[in-house]
Amino acid sequence: MISGWKKKYSGILKEFKYSGKKDKESAVILNSILKKSNVNEEISNLIKDKSVLVIGSGPSLSTAIPELIKNKKSIKIAADSSIKLLLENGIIPEIIITDLDGDEKSLKKVSKKSIFVVHAHGDNIDKLEFSKKIKKCIGTTQSNPFDKIQNFGGFTDGDRGVFLASHFGAKKIILFGMDFGKRIGKHSNTKKLERKIKLMKLSRGELLLEWLATKTKSELFTTSKPIRGFKKISYKTVNSVIT
Repeated sequence: MISGWKKKYSGILKEFKYSGKKDKESAVILNSILKKSNVNEEISNLIKDKSVLVIGSGPSLSTAIPELIKNKKSIKIAADSSIKLLLENGIIPEIIITDLDGDEKSLKKVSKKSIFVVHAHGDNIDKLEFSKKIKKCIGTTQSNPFDKIQNFGGFTDGDRGVFLASHFGAKKIILFGMDFGKRIGKHSNTKKLERKIKLMKLSRGELLLEWLATKTKSELFTTSKPIRGFKKISYKTVNSVIT
């Protein structure tokens, strides 16, 4: 677990009024579902010393699609809310970060192809059974890791993908569709009533990435909204960064 995470997690519980007890309960249930595997080794082989693209479902995702199509051979880590659009454009991420609230049909389509990093928290206990349908799967929690449940850091699916890439030693991490601000991407499927909490989550996610930037050994880049600690690049310069 990344040094300093417990303090960050305590802040999340306080700000969002989440139950640490329910988070632990969810993690225990996911642990009982998952089988022991060598998926961590597979993830390490994919990421270590590589340039990795991390994909969110922010407003810029649609404009990022042509560039992602050009870079089909690059290792991609995607938040589950981006999967539907990615699949529609023939893009299958190697790794999907999910708390299982994304488009279920899309997740089923790649459940035998992509590696899933399933996150357990207090509000998704009823969805964890879906993990049984996934061929390659590891489990994560925001609280203390144990047995088959790990904690790489991060809060939203998108920023957890960045923490994962950093943990497994990516040489470079380039963000696509990761827009932290007052706009919510249409592909995130956020309902009007959830808009306020979604913006709060995005704000917290951005703060966590700024914090990670002070700790990681990975080089950090973004094609989306500027983030402190990440170098802002254009789509035209992505290839020069990846190579």
